[in-house]
Formats: sequence, C-alpha cells, structure tokens
Amino acid sequence: MNSVEPNSADDVTVAVPMAGFPLDYPADHRAGFACFVGRPNVGKSTLTNALVGSKVAITSNRPQTTRHAVRGIVHRDGKAQLVLVDTPGLHRPRTVLGARLNDIVRATWSEVDVIALCIPADQPVGPGDRFIAAELARLTTQPRSRRSVFAVVTKTDLVDRDRLAEQLIAVSALGEFAEIVPVSATAGDQVDLLADLLVAELPVSPPLYPSGELTDEPEQVMVAELIREAALEGVRDELPHSVAVVVEEMGPRAGRDNLLDIYANVYVERSSQKAIILGARGARMKQIGTTSRQHIEALLGMRVYLDLHVKIAKDWQRDPRQLRRLGF
Repeated sequence: MNSVEPNSADDVTVAVPMAGFPLDYPADHRAGFACFVGRPNVGKSTLTNALVGSKVAITSNRPQTTRHAVRGIVHRDGKAQLVLVDTPGLHRPRTVLGARLNDIVRATWSEVDVIALCIPADQPVGPGDRFIAAELARLTTQPRSRRSVFAVVTKTDLVDRDRLAEQLIAVSALGEFAEIVPVSATAGDQVDLLADLLVAELPVSPPLYPSGELTDEPEQVMVAELIREAALEGVRDELPHSVAVVVEEMGPRAGRDNLLDIYANVYVERSSQKAIILGARGARMKQIGTTSRQHIEALLGMRVYLDLHVKIAKDWQRDPRQLRRLGF
C-alpha cells in the first residue's frame, strides 16, 4: 500500500461538461472532428496537447502509451471549434488488447471530418507508415467519403533542414495528401498553422462543446491515466504494455469539501512486474504516488489524498474477461 498525503496545488481551471450550447455564433462558424493516426510513439499525444494548449493526453517515450481515443477541444476565437481525437498507435497486434486498440483507430477515422497521418521527422518512412497510408487511401476512395487526409511530419526540432527536406519528399511519395505539414509540438513550430489548415476542412456548424471546455474525458479516466503515466517513467521495456490503472473510488472526504480521496489499483501481469513497480522497499511506488498526485491536483485544482495498491491480473492483455474489467 502507498498512501500519499495531500499537498497544495496551483489554482487550475478544469473543463467540466455543461448543459446547453451557446446560441450566438457566426453564420460561418466551423466545427468538427479531426483525428491523429500513425505508428506508436510518433508524437500524436504531444501534438494534441500542444494544439489544445493543455494536457489532455498522457505522453511517454514508450510505444502504445495511448489506449483509447482521447478528445481534446481547440477553440479558435469564437470562429471555429476543432475537436481533436488522439488515437492509439496502429500496430501489428500480438494480444487481444492490441487488436482492440487497432479497432479503436479504425472506428475513429471512419467518423471524423479530417484525418492526419503523423510521421516523425527523425525516423525513416517504413512499412508501418506505408501500410497506414494505403489503408487511408482505400478509405477516402469509398463512395460518399469526403474526408481529407493530411500528412503531418512531427518532431521537426530533432532534425536539420536537409534531413527534414528528405523526409518531406519521402512522405509525399506515400500518396495524395490534402496538405503536408511539418511541425514541432515541443517547440511550437507551425502548430497554429496546422490548426488553421485543419479548421478549413471542417463543415459549417455551431459549436459542439461549451466555450472553455478542453476535453470530454471523465475525470476518473484522466486520473487513472495520470497515474499510469507516472508508472511508465523509467520502467523496463517489457513493462509498459502490462500496466493498467483502475480508479476504484473517488470522492470528497466527508466534512472536507477541499480534499478529494482517490483509491486506485495499478495492475500488472506477473509478480516480477509487481516488484519493478514497487521498487526497493516501496521507493518507486512512493515516487509514482507523489508524481501522479501532483499532476492530479493540478488537473482538478484541489488537494488530493491518493491511495495506491499494486495487483496482479495474470496475462490480462490476452484475457477478454479481464480486459472488460479493466475498461477495454
């Protein structure tokens, strides 16, 4: 068990779903959905957060960090509302979980107005990129399909100008794209330009979400993701795919409206993985709790008491029953 005591948090405004939508919007207001797709670990979540201007998707240098479609909402000065859907990395599945993550990607790109294929500038275009580009080409040639497809070359801050030029040529050879946009989410290069180009592809529509709302993710899901993000930091290669987090209970403490109690379980697949999460004398688990509590307090704008436990769910990635129990 690891109980983390509350600490003071900065005053942070958190988007909470509201009833009703504003009626006064320009006649040419645009609103709609765009999704980022690509191989695992190509910068989709980092780019989503940069466009939204707030952390709505967890990030890690480990592949398959994103496990569900995360919606981030970009408000463009009352003239447009761009709803970004960050998806898991499309990959060759080796487990039931992997197959379900791929299903999420395909279901998402069939429902949005514009699709952006993300390819990092610092890695050669490979078979995975070509496979996804071919699938998107087939999708957009279907009858009544009006979706535009962009290519977004991410992580441009990691390469020089010559290498970037070579990558743009390689990406253009993948197929027909409405736009090819090089960006750096971490440096902020061309992020606003990408938003403008995506908005131009959206239909004329009133806002889909209230002004100021940044995501429609349930708070309990976001809390679980922040704990998982902290658990992924510095772990061995085989562990990230085996970590799942479930918030079992979350609510204000009786008589203390300014203090939120959160009880959560961190699930792994084997006892050896449990030992990695706990660390020597529980030191690593304590650090996971401290780091995630700080991020949760910043998200929710209130003090948090976080109680974490590590549990083993043997081979949960391959067990449909356990996948359902863990929210997949």
